[in-house]
Amino acid sequence: MTWTLTNNELTPKALLNLESLFSLGNGYLGVRGNFEEGYRPEMVSIRGMYQNAFHDVIDIPYGEKLYAFPGTQQKLLNIIDAQTIKIYLGDDEEEFSLFAGEAVAYERRLHLDRGYTERTVHWRSPGGKEVKLHFRRVVSMTVRELFAVDLRIEPVNFTGRVKVVSTVNGDVSNFADPNDPRVASGHSKRLQVEEAGEKQGYVYAVDRTLASGLKTACVSSHTVSGAVEVKSANGETVLTFNLTEPVQVTKWNVYTDTLRHQGNLVEQAISIHEQLGGLTFEDVLDTQQAYLDDFWANADIHIEGDSRLQEGIRFNLYHLLQSVGRDEHSNISAKGLSGEGYEGHYFWDTEIYMFPVFLMTKPEIARQLLIYRYSTLDQAQARAKEMGHKQGALFPWRTISGTECSSFFPSGTAQYHISGDIAYSYIQYYLGTQDDEFMKTYGAELLFETARLWLDMGHYLNGEFRIDNVTGPDEYTCVVNNNYYTNVMAKHNLKWAAKAYRLLADIAPEVLDRLCARLNMTKQEAEAWQKAAECMYLPYDPTLNINPQDDTFLQKAVWDFENTPEENYPLLLHYHPLTLYRYQVCKQADTVLAHFLLEDEQELETIRNSYTYYEKITTHDSSLSSCIFSIMASKLGYDAKAYDYFIETARLDLDNTHGNTKDGLHMANMGGTWMSIVYGFAGLRMKESGLSLAPAIPGQWDRYSFRLQYRGRKLAVDIDRQSVRLTLEAGEVLTLKLYGDEVTLQHNRLLEQALKAN
Repeated sequence: MTWTLTNNELTPKALLNLESLFSLGNGYLGVRGNFEEGYRPEMVSIRGMYQNAFHDVIDIPYGEKLYAFPGTQQKLLNIIDAQTIKIYLGDDEEEFSLFAGEAVAYERRLHLDRGYTERTVHWRSPGGKEVKLHFRRVVSMTVRELFAVDLRIEPVNFTGRVKVVSTVNGDVSNFADPNDPRVASGHSKRLQVEEAGEKQGYVYAVDRTLASGLKTACVSSHTVSGAVEVKSANGETVLTFNLTEPVQVTKWNVYTDTLRHQGNLVEQAISIHEQLGGLTFEDVLDTQQAYLDDFWANADIHIEGDSRLQEGIRFNLYHLLQSVGRDEHSNISAKGLSGEGYEGHYFWDTEIYMFPVFLMTKPEIARQLLIYRYSTLDQAQARAKEMGHKQGALFPWRTISGTECSSFFPSGTAQYHISGDIAYSYIQYYLGTQDDEFMKTYGAELLFETARLWLDMGHYLNGEFRIDNVTGPDEYTCVVNNNYYTNVMAKHNLKWAAKAYRLLADIAPEVLDRLCARLNMTKQEAEAWQKAAECMYLPYDPTLNINPQDDTFLQKAVWDFENTPEENYPLLLHYHPLTLYRYQVCKQADTVLAHFLLEDEQELETIRNSYTYYEKITTHDSSLSSCIFSIMASKLGYDAKAYDYFIETARLDLDNTHGNTKDGLHMANMGGTWMSIVYGFAGLRMKESGLSLAPAIPGQWDRYSFRLQYRGRKLAVDIDRQSVRLTLEAGEVLTLKLYGDEVTLQHNRLLEQALKAN
């Protein structure tokens, strides 16, 4: 079923991956798909509960620390565990475990359309007692602080005393690799219990970080459907009852933290509990479904002809929704809220791979992602000065709170392109919304400050503006001069900063005056941005008719792919970085990505030749790569390649093709799946000139459809083997380009045109 992920595996190896796949979240809270009752003691579990952006600060150890190396980094913390519910049957208190006795029947499901998970178990204890258990859990999309667990116990051949022990445990750690004691001693235990107890009938715990000073609290309560004896002490609630008919126990957990909640965290959480009033678990599921009905009405991609890929795209979109931050403190980490990989850091992944999904389906969420970056602008300006720039904003390569967390500068701080990537997303937002108020309040200033960075960093040589000592997206080629991707993104940034200056001068001169005064900025500076953009040097090789990745890339020997054993991939785990830097070998799309994002900068044949050249030397060791090669294969008419690359993205986590799903899901790849369909197969582009589409359909499909939001309009796109159908479902008349020709859409009037061969 393409709306339901179903699984009945109980092997220890599978369970770690399934914890990630069955994780739940709402952008603020995230919980891994752990069993409430836990596993056997010897089994490894990454038991996790997370609040987006809730972090501690950790010293970065260096053998040799040089100037402007970051001294600390932030780390997303596993917070108070309120998942645990243990069940004991009979006077002899046989403890329920799926790894003791016999699981007569077992299944769990993730409902993508309803936003909750469930486990159904028919269990026979070692002593022969049989019960049916039904666990459901939900992280509310409408009450961000709420995580609820529902348990139904049904007698089969056993009636008698049942004890349910529910805990709120603040004594938690991040996952520590048992084979690496340095991780266990240095990074895993970063929370301490500040307070725990009972208050007004609620059980609670408050934890404090060791260094950042942040606090988090969890307050829990229970409702039970029948007569029950309740005792609470030391973070435990013990519910005892006589089981003769089905009994329902619901555990209500409310989380607060000092980033978002003012005053006493426990009192804040109790207030939220009281606002929930007499809600039942079914009431929460109803509001959850209403929220998701609205989401899927805008975001779903419907595919006819391949149910496995249909499941993949819906799974990916659902987890993106669960992971995206919705306040000024948070963004989308590389693993979302599904695990601890990359320590919960935010990267350029957000702006280039995930932001487009929300821009075209839920622009209000896209806007909030941009506001998060704006909220860290002061720190980006400080980092630029620390890096020796007189002015401008250099955003961190990886961060949570806004300061640089990357200790390896060649593939960290040297990736200056992140400032251009963020500027690019601001520009795309403006093109997609025409939100002048946003431009006046946030956008223009960020474009100005990032443009200042490029102007300070670059220099003119023979009339061309050049940018030296940077790293592009390809982390197998570091610290180079004139990386094509970096230069072309900087050019776009500079051009649009000058354009934003002129826009404000036209629509809000008083806003521009205030900005100029505050930023000490002049019209001459904006003219300098325009000149730098016009003079930007973009590497080009006339012999090959390609864009070299940088000034010296083509001078290197090509990596010996033929004699590299399969087990040596990914290369970064088997070769020193300097070894990789000496060769033409790409970890991921670099110049090819630039040709997607800014295709009008080059002739089609240069783009085609570059694609062919780089495809031969790209390993796709990064999960960010295949989707871009799929999109560009679609553009170039390489339909079989486009589909093959797309398949690699659609089920990457479901099939664990990269072997590390246990550490969390690959969020950027999930966004890339959507991009491969909408930007790839459907040929969507959004430019200053407007929207354009050039749809094709994979030969394996019968039909696919999706919706887009654009400048207050909702557009439905439906493509089958014969035709393209466009319907403007909401908003004013829309003119766009279809296969290069202008078409005009009227509200609720179908426009149908024959599908053209690529």
